[in-house]
Amino acid sequence: MSVLVVSGTGTEVGKTVVTSAIAAAAVAAGRSVAVLKPAQTGVGPDEPGDAAEVVRLAGPTVTAMELARYPEPLAPDTAARRAGLATLSPADIADAARELSLHHDLVLVEGAGGLLVRFDEAGHTLADAAVLLGAPVLVVAAAGLGTLNSTTLTTEALRARELTPLGVVVGSWPASPDLACRCNLADLPASSGTPLLGAVPEGSAALPPSRFRTEAAAWLAPALAGTWSQESFLTAWAPPGPVGV
Repeated sequence: MSVLVVSGTGTEVGKTVVTSAIAAAAVAAGRSVAVLKPAQTGVGPDEPGDAAEVVRLAGPTVTAMELARYPEPLAPDTAARRAGLATLSPADIADAARELSLHHDLVLVEGAGGLLVRFDEAGHTLADAAVLLGAPVLVVAAAGLGTLNSTTLTTEALRARELTPLGVVVGSWPASPDLACRCNLADLPASSGTPLLGAVPEGSAALPPSRFRTEAAAWLAPALAGTWSQESFLTAWAPPGPVGV
């Protein structure tokens, strides 16, 4: 696996911190890593974007690349049109990822929002770029109520396009999860048809970068160069028995 596409089930689910953790674990395992953010929205010209945040957390050896930046926090196609700027095609994204893969062991392509957010006037999405790359897609999901539906819809959309959903990582696992979070954790593998590959603790982005890099592998499964165990995590956070039982 030289290119991995990272998609969320929606906005604010923890894509960037999960991408950072994967990058940190891969670097710790001796791999060279690049992160590609095709479209950065809602960030000014001199502000650090998501790719820069990955470098901050995962370390300066990570190569960061952005293809386009749009000032308003909207879907890339909408943000580009409103700003009078050019949109991105799937080929633009795939070509950039392939070029980075020539010089790096792992290229992480971080999407914008959910899988089917439009990137251009023709309605192309991150999924179309993944098809061109023949790359697996990691799904970053929320922990709470509603995540079973959004995660399952995302994995079904991937399979409908003959893409491989590598697995699901919970982007922000709360320190005190409620009943919905704990039940969702147990139900996500069956609902989505994919394994759980990690859970990043809530607030991890606020850790000192050195500590983030040290701890990242413990949040991710071996498929992502980590040491996290789905079985152990599910056992630790198993929901209580039904009321009346």
